[in-house]
Amino acid sequence: MSDQWLFIAFILPLALFMPALPIALSRMIGPRKANPVKNSPYECGVETVGDTWVQFKVQYYIFALVFVVFDVEAVFLFPWAVAYDQLPLYAVLEGVLFIAILAAGLVYAWRKGSLEWV
Repeated sequence: MSDQWLFIAFILPLALFMPALPIALSRMIGPRKANPVKNSPYECGVETVGDTWVQFKVQYYIFALVFVVFDVEAVFLFPWAVAYDQLPLYAVLEGVLFIAILAAGLVYAWRKGSLEWV
């Protein structure tokens, strides 16, 4: 039991040090001279025309979020579908419950109008 805590005691400082090292090195070594060219917005090599702060519709983000959620859920369903004939009854029922929750989420998003592309 104490060997496990000893392992954690060694790994925890290493886990904190590893991401902190590149951040600290970039602060120490990296250039810090600000000028108007570095502070200007850059977009694909094209000079910006007009205001660079453009508001996008939140609906696009919601549509993308709904897509990502259902895409990830499909990835979770794939192994279940492959092993369907080898699963016990409770695993099949859990999969059906999972699909029912997904269907409820889809109906909710549909009724809210999140799937309408305007």
